[in-house]
Amino acid sequence: MMDPVAFFTEPFAYEFMQRALLMSLLVAAVCAVLSCYLVLKGWSLMGDAISHAVLPGIVIAFVLGIPLVIGAFVAGLACALATGYLKDNSRVKEDTVMGIVFSGMFGFGLVLFTKVETDQHLNHILFGNVLGVTAADLIETAIIAGGTLLVVLLKRRDLLLYCFDPNHARAIGLPVRVLHYGLLILLSLTIVSSIKAVGIILVIAMLIAPGATAYLLTDRFGRMLMIAVAVACGSAALGTLISFHIDGATGACIVLVQASVFLAAFLFAPKRGLWALKRLGASKPVSGGAPAPLDLFGNPRSLSFASGGPSAAKSRRSRPSTSRSA
Repeated sequence: MMDPVAFFTEPFAYEFMQRALLMSLLVAAVCAVLSCYLVLKGWSLMGDAISHAVLPGIVIAFVLGIPLVIGAFVAGLACALATGYLKDNSRVKEDTVMGIVFSGMFGFGLVLFTKVETDQHLNHILFGNVLGVTAADLIETAIIAGGTLLVVLLKRRDLLLYCFDPNHARAIGLPVRVLHYGLLILLSLTIVSSIKAVGIILVIAMLIAPGATAYLLTDRFGRMLMIAVAVACGSAALGTLISFHIDGATGACIVLVQASVFLAAFLFAPKRGLWALKRLGASKPVSGGAPAPLDLFGNPRSLSFASGGPSAAKSRRSRPSTSRSA
C-alpha cells in the first residue's frame, strides 16, 4: 500500500510535474470563473463549438509561421461571429447553427491537418499534453489566463446582469452587444489558454463542470464563483497526481475527477441533490405548497427581475440607478 505522504510528494520531485501542476491550476482557475457565466447564460454548446472550431486556425497559423495561439483565437472568434450572423439572418435556431458551424470548421481543420507536413502530433492538439509544457508555455498561458481573469473580475457585475437578464441590462443602459461579443472573446481566449493542458476536446468539460457543480451547491453567485474555483483547482491537482501514479492522460484524469465531483453534488447536494429532493418529496404534506424557488441572488424567482413579470417592469421604472449593481 502506498504511503499517503508519498502519493502527494513523490511527483513533485520532477520539474515537468511541477510545471504540469502550475499549468493545470492556471487553466482550472480561469475556466472555473468563466464556467459560472456560461452555465448561467446557457452557453454550454457555445463553448463546445468554439473549442472545436480552433483547429483550422491552429493549422493555418502553423503554415504561416505565426504563433498558434493567434490562429486559434482568430478561428474561435470567427466561429462565434458566424454563429451569431447565421442565427440573426435565418430561421434556424442557435443550437442548430452552432452544431453546423463548429462541426464544419472542425472537419475543415482535420482535412487541413492531413494535408500539411508537420511534426505536431494530432493527439496533443486534441487531448492536450500538460506533462510536456515548457516554461515558455507556462508564461504564455499565465499571461492569457491572467488577462482574461482580470477583465472578468472588473466587469463581473455587468456580465452577471447580462447573463441573467439581457433585457433588463439593455433597459438600464448597459452595452449589451459589447458584453455579448466581449464574453465570446473571453471564451475564445480561455479556450486558447487551455489547449496545451487539456486539448480542444476536453476543454469543454473544464468550462462546464465547475460551474454546474457550484450551481447545485449554492443560490448566491459570489459563492458560486468561489465553489467553482475550489472544485476546479482541487480536481486539477488531484487529477494531475493520479495521472502520474497510473501513467494516464493528465487532461482526461482531471476531467474524470471533475465529473465525479459533479456526480457527487448531483446526488448529495444539501438542497438540490437528488437525495435531498427525494427526502423533501417524501416528507412534504399533501396539502402544503412547495416553497418558491430561489434565483442566484437568493430571491424568489417570481419576485426577481428575471421573471419578466410586472414586478420586473416596476423595478426597471422605479430603480434604474441601483439595478446595475445587482
